[in-house]
Amino acid sequence: MTRTPHPPTVLVLRALGLGDLLAGVPALRGIRRGFPGHRIVLAQPAGLAEPALDTGALDAVFPAEAPGRAVPALTHWAAPPPDVAIDLHGNGPESRDALAALQPRRLLAHACPDGPPWPAQLHERDRWCRFLEHYGIPADPLDLRLPPPATPSPAPGAVLVHPGAASGARRWPAERFAAVVRCLRAAGHHVVLTGGPGEGALVRSVAERGGVHQRDVRAGGLPLAELSALVAEASLVLCGDTGLAHLAYAHGTRSVTLFGPVSPRLWGPPPTPGHLALWQPGPPGDPHGRTPDARLLRIGYGEVAAACLTLLRRDRDRPANRPPRPAVAHAN
Repeated sequence: MTRTPHPPTVLVLRALGLGDLLAGVPALRGIRRGFPGHRIVLAQPAGLAEPALDTGALDAVFPAEAPGRAVPALTHWAAPPPDVAIDLHGNGPESRDALAALQPRRLLAHACPDGPPWPAQLHERDRWCRFLEHYGIPADPLDLRLPPPATPSPAPGAVLVHPGAASGARRWPAERFAAVVRCLRAAGHHVVLTGGPGEGALVRSVAERGGVHQRDVRAGGLPLAELSALVAEASLVLCGDTGLAHLAYAHGTRSVTLFGPVSPRLWGPPPTPGHLALWQPGPPGDPHGRTPDARLLRIGYGEVAAACLTLLRRDRDRPANRPPRPAVAHAN
């Protein structure tokens, strides 16, 4: 009996968080189209397997992660050397070397001699699409939408408010979130609060100050399927510069995102209607710092409430022959 040969393998390294995964979707789809007939495998945290596979760009996920944004070891790769290895993790030699240790037939990386220079002041989606185009692989930075979740939302049409963030530098004060929540509820909107692991006390504080009933508090880290459904069917998402913001962009849900240490021109929403980024210009800060960034603190709750109410009044399906750039409001 003739044995069917295995398809050639492309191993992609992007072992980062949810926002990083979603910002990398356009590049992953470019790889999918650029290597027809190949098996596309993404090295990333196992907990993100579901949204990664939902992109339609991948055949499998190879579990790989390290603390922070460090490069994980890939020594547990037991398959034959990949035909192509692609470094979407970073610009340094560490991620390149982790892939090179697997002895791929071809390696694409910024740190390779034939790789493009690292564009520091380029949006994350554009950066990786331009990286692939250097190697002759077309990719569209706007190809980022996810399919509708199969799981129904427990609160369709709600305004989803997420006060947490992975670092203190990107965490707007709880009392300001609560003040916005009170404005939204006074205007007749159903508000649901969410929080990640370890953010229960923060979310409960916002709920108590904002008058949100316990049944509308979902803290402690929801399963991604439920969180994705909440975001996809929300009328609006309000949050800081977190993975949840990227989930809103991926589902086309209207959003207000609060930026501090990092400019929205590097990590903000796509140039499509319905997204508003609030930001105070200034020198870049530390996105992993422990205390709220000074630029983030210059954003007042009144302008955030006004931004949310403006988007909620706007027709979702307004005609637009020329989609505007995402608005970046500068706080006074």
